[in-house]
Amino acid sequence: MANVSAAEPSTTSTGVPAHADQSNLRQRLFTGLGGVVAVAAVLYAGWWMMVGSHHVETDDAYVGADLASITPQVSGAVLETPVSDTQAVKAGQVLVVIDPTDAQLALAQAEADYARAVRHVRQSLATTDAAGAQVAARNADLTRAKAQTMVAQADLARAKLDYQRREALSASGAVSGEELSNARTALRNAEASVAAAEAAQAQAVADVKVSQSQSAAQAALTEGAGVDDNPEVRAAKAALDTARINLDRTKLRAPFDGLVARRNVQIGQRVAVGAPLMTVVPLNQAYVDANFKEVQLKKVHVGQAVELTADLYGSGVKYHGKVVGVGGGTGSAFALIPAQNATGNWIKVVQRLPVRIAIDPKDLAAHPLRVGLSVKADIDTASEN
Repeated sequence: MANVSAAEPSTTSTGVPAHADQSNLRQRLFTGLGGVVAVAAVLYAGWWMMVGSHHVETDDAYVGADLASITPQVSGAVLETPVSDTQAVKAGQVLVVIDPTDAQLALAQAEADYARAVRHVRQSLATTDAAGAQVAARNADLTRAKAQTMVAQADLARAKLDYQRREALSASGAVSGEELSNARTALRNAEASVAAAEAAQAQAVADVKVSQSQSAAQAALTEGAGVDDNPEVRAAKAALDTARINLDRTKLRAPFDGLVARRNVQIGQRVAVGAPLMTVVPLNQAYVDANFKEVQLKKVHVGQAVELTADLYGSGVKYHGKVVGVGGGTGSAFALIPAQNATGNWIKVVQRLPVRIAIDPKDLAAHPLRVGLSVKADIDTASEN
């Protein structure tokens, strides 16, 4: 038998060399993988064109709210603090009670001052009427004085004529000396009566002027207004209203529904006007400030729909909102010490702008949020503005 000098290559059952079969398998795998990648790329491109390009999102977003700082408007000692931190309160609920003693005394004083002002004005109105009547009386006196002056002047004329006639007859002895003396006396009495009447008339004129001045001065206090419209009464009424308001301010109430936070007041503590006592957080009025990169804001406008998820509840709970505004500047622009980039080692840093997002109140009622919590915001830039 002849010896085989070299080993023959191994073959498969189909007669194809084994290494060729492996090469074909590898080629098919790469071809399949390339097809999957191509399909994935096409699907991603389609998703990006249809969906992804119309959404911008960020996880640099936090819950905020317009907090209410509870501060007293009157000073005094604290009598009651019926609420504590984390307690839910309703609008109008009493949060702090300040000792009302001083306010009650001030109210009583204001009520007394108001009553006194009303009586004084009513007295002034009555005095004005009396002053008018007094003027009329003085005018009547003046008229009577004028009449008396006229009577005295007529008596004087008659006495003068009688005296002159008797004086003319006395030379012929037709009139006795006694008659002439009596006529002279009557003339002098008539002259005195005229002087007295004229003096009385002058006094009556002065009395009229005095009464008119008094009446005018009294009328100036009450002219054009009744009791309620009188300046003195209105000033007293304003002081009374202020006293009532100050008494009501001894009870500090919640301005809206929310949670109590940062309570730092104790019973017996004397508080001053404007001192912060606690904060009320309105959970049903929370919003989100989402900080987007400047390159993301090209298509962001007010009114666009936003989908939010909070770390507190996870991605299973969705909040719906809308864009209500874009900040007027970056955080660095409003920093106490703004950044200065005029150096040789400048490196560009992408800036962020805050976008204010209002949250659907129904979603907040179902899943309340606390101020400062982290959320993720996704804005649909294709939604209607």
